[in-house]
Order: sequence, then structure tokens, then C-alpha cells
Amino acid sequence: MTVQGSELLDLAKTWLAEDPDEETREELAGLIDSGDLDALGERFAGTLQFGTAGLRGELGAGPTRMNRAVVIRAAAGLAAYLKAKGQTDGVVVVGYDARHKSAEFARDTAAVMTGAGLRAAVLPRPLPTPVLAFAIRHLGAVAGVEVTASHNPPRDNGYKVYLGDGSQIVPPADAEIAAEIDAVASLHDVPRPESGWQTLGDEVLRAYLARTDAVLATGSPRTARTVYTAMHGVGKETLLAAFARAGFPGPVLVPEQAEPDPDFPTVAFPNPEEPGAMDLSFATAGAQAEAPDLIIANDPDADRCAVAVRDGSGWRMLRGDEVGALLAAHLVKRGVSGDATVFAESIVSSSLLGRIAEAASLPYEETLTGFKWIARVEGLRYGYEEALGYCVDPEGVRDKDGITAALLVTELASELKESGRTLLDALDDLALAHGLHATDQLSVRVEDLSVIAAAMRRLREQPPAALAGLTVTRAEDLSAGAGGLPPTDGLRYTLEGARVIVRPSGTEPKLKCYLEVVVPVSDRAALPAARATASGLLAAIKRDLSAAAGI
Repeated sequence: MTVQGSELLDLAKTWLAEDPDEETREELAGLIDSGDLDALGERFAGTLQFGTAGLRGELGAGPTRMNRAVVIRAAAGLAAYLKAKGQTDGVVVVGYDARHKSAEFARDTAAVMTGAGLRAAVLPRPLPTPVLAFAIRHLGAVAGVEVTASHNPPRDNGYKVYLGDGSQIVPPADAEIAAEIDAVASLHDVPRPESGWQTLGDEVLRAYLARTDAVLATGSPRTARTVYTAMHGVGKETLLAAFARAGFPGPVLVPEQAEPDPDFPTVAFPNPEEPGAMDLSFATAGAQAEAPDLIIANDPDADRCAVAVRDGSGWRMLRGDEVGALLAAHLVKRGVSGDATVFAESIVSSSLLGRIAEAASLPYEETLTGFKWIARVEGLRYGYEEALGYCVDPEGVRDKDGITAALLVTELASELKESGRTLLDALDDLALAHGLHATDQLSVRVEDLSVIAAAMRRLREQPPAALAGLTVTRAEDLSAGAGGLPPTDGLRYTLEGARVIVRPSGTEPKLKCYLEVVVPVSDRAALPAARATASGLLAAIKRDLSAAAGI
């Protein structure tokens, strides 16, 4: 939508009259008074779209930014949706992280739910997203809202919606909620009482921590020493409590990143995968008199878990696919039985999980990207996604959980330590058993989203016949649906010994390309050569794919 001149000013003035936030009112009034039509045009070029990821965007005034007016409309739309579904007396649990405006957005959500005749319960303070996901099922709620932008830049915030099964929304719920949001004519029509909702105590957190007992095997070794960073987020308190409860040695904290700070001052992006984000963790580990066995990092809302291990004289970050495979093999070794036996992952994650499941005679499923799909797999025992997300206790938390994943990987490291081995040795074992599965990602962050659309269009119109000299044996447009999966904006190329998936990010202005090569390994002595081959192929695929996409 493009509006100009007097129409744009009229839209801005109408929005200003309803805006309940003094800070964004002042921002918007300043733009109106100065006649800054370019800035106003950006803020009023449509609305921030509600989808399966809820809302996520830059903080600021206007309908394309995250602000109290947008959040109130979203909450009103969710309340109307729940009531239309007959959930007229249910509890809606609200959680939030420590980002700018998160507490205010949570309070507004509780007020809107209360005003709509629903019951709202707000977590007592900023807590990890998995605590909110747990609380939904623990309290028998009809829905949950988490105010977070996860690992986005400091200027962003977001709004995640879960339904009563404890999973994030999927179609058609997103479109139905979006329609209810669009139906909100004026904020003056949305009742927002000053009280009437419940602020929960620590009982939900205690119940979550008690549930973490189910993640570890009774009597397993608990000896691995860790360094931990919360990445300026909300994970520290909960992770330390979980580790103490389990009997692991207390993690050494990265002091500069231990406490919540919405400005994330020590990192360019508060994402353990981003270059430089783990530098302080490596420095802290190197300064210890007794070398730690591994480094654990959560992202700011602690639903993701990154792992680094000592490799020679330095430290190496494990890829999400490597951790995902290690945890799967660990669970297989411990024994998988009962009604929940399915291993699942998204299509952008390594095919190694399927090999591990097949060798153990366990059912395996692929889903679209996102835990909103993985968590819905019937009979799920374990699910993971390459972007550092792991669901190791689906009965407790039907979402990725960086706290319980940290517990499980530290248990595995402890078991290996007892026999003088490391996570890298366990990865070698998997390569010998199933072939070396090497993955990488070509990720392009853009300022102009049209760059992503142009790249996808170019690949659709002129699909590559080969990448890195490997013939493309099958090219699939996932927007038409493939392999029984719902349609999604993505492309999948199957090559001789490799696989590539290209898709726009659902939460950031990025084009993401997921690469995997599989190299047979005859024996342990052949591993270095296999790794060199895989590294060369991945680099060549990146180069050729960049050229094909024009990025």
C-alpha cells in the first residue's frame, strides 16, 4: 500500500489520536510536525502482518512497527478468535522476555484478554520462552502469548502465539486470527481494564524445573564442566537452577553477558550463530584454570542452545545439525520405547537423523520449517531443527527448549568423559556408521526485501542444472507442495550426493540456503580426507548457488 501527501498525514493523525504510548506518540507527532513524508510513508505502508510466527518487527510508531497500538489490536484479534472457537472461559498465559517494551506488551495483552471476558495469567517476570510453552499445558490454558523477538537485533520485538496444545499456531489459525485483527476498527472499541488478571508466582517455574528431571537418565554421570552465556537474555536463572537440580558442576558464567540487557551491548546480533557472538565465551573458557568440557550458549529467550567443544588448542562451534544428531544417537543408546517413538526434523535439517532413526528401527518424519510443525508430529519423541532448536521432552514442552537441550548434551558429554572421549569422537562414530553428513548455510541479510523475491524468481525461472559439478537430479518448487508437505515458499534441489534448499526467512530479512553433502567413509583413517572433500564441495555449491540466484 502506498499513500502520499495529505492522505498520509491524515492516516498518521488518526493513528496518533489512538496511540496509548507516550513514547511513540511523541515520535509520530515529531514526524507529522516536521512533515517527514518518507519516514511516515515507511510506517504507514500497510500493516505488520500476523502469521504463523505471530508478529515481529522493529519498534516504533505506526502500523508497520511493533508498538502498543499494534499489540493491543493483535491481542483483541486473538481474544475474538478464541471466543469464536467457544473458548469463552479459558485462561490465556502471557510470558515475556527482557527486550525493550516486552513488559508493557505483556501487560496490554493481559488487559485486553481480561476486557474480552477471558482469564489472563502473566508469568512473574522475564523468563525463557519454553517456560511459557510448558505453562500452557501445565495450567490447561486455551492459549499462550510470548512477547519476544528471540535473537533478532535490539531494535526489534515480537509476539508469538500458542494454542491450548502448547504448540505455535499453524494455518488456518494464523489467517483466522489475522482476520479478527483486521476487524478491529478502533482501539477505543477495545476494553482494557487496569486490573483483573492474575500475576503468577514461581510455582510454574518450579513445576517446569521439576519436569526437567525427565530429560536425564537415572544415575547417569553428571561430571562435565561447562562455561555458559545467556547472551544478555533471560536464560541464566533457569539454566543454573536446572543444572543445580541435576547435580552438574555449576557452569562458569560469561560475566559480560550474564544479565538481561535489551541493548545486547557486546554483540552485533544476539545469536550464537552470528560471527563474533561467542568470542567472549571462548575467552572465558580459555581463562579457566581447569579447562571446561564444553561451552553452552542460549539465545536471549533461551529456546535455542548452542554448543562449542575444544578442538586442538581452540574451540569449535558445533553446527545445529551436529548437535541434533548427537542428541538423537544419545537417546537411541538410552533406549526409546512406549507410545512416543517418532524422530522428526524440518526439511532444512540434515538427513543424518533419518539414517539414525532407520538404523534403530524408529519411525521418522520430515516437516516444514519451524517447531510449529515439528511439535505437531504425532507420537513425537525427539525433534530438532538446524537453527539450534531441540525438543527433547515433547510431553513437557512442545517447542524448542534451550534449557533441557543443554541438560541433555551435558549428560552426553559427561558419559563420554567417563571413557576419555568427547563429542567430536561421537561425531566420528556417526560418520563411520552412516557416512559423513556435512552441512552449511548460505545466508544473505538484505535491507531491501525485493532482493529476496528477485533471487527466488530467478531460481524458479532458470533452475541450475548442476552445482559444484554435481548434477541436479530433481528440482522441486515447494510452493506447489512436495512429499506430502503443505505448500511453502521454497525450492529444493536434489543432487548426486548432496541437497540444497532455498527459502526466505520467516522472521528476519534474510535469504537462507541450506546445503548438505554426504561423503562415504570407509574407516577412521579416511575421515580427514572425507572432511576435506565435503568442505570443498560445500564451498563450490555456495559459489555456484550465489551465481545462479544473483546474490
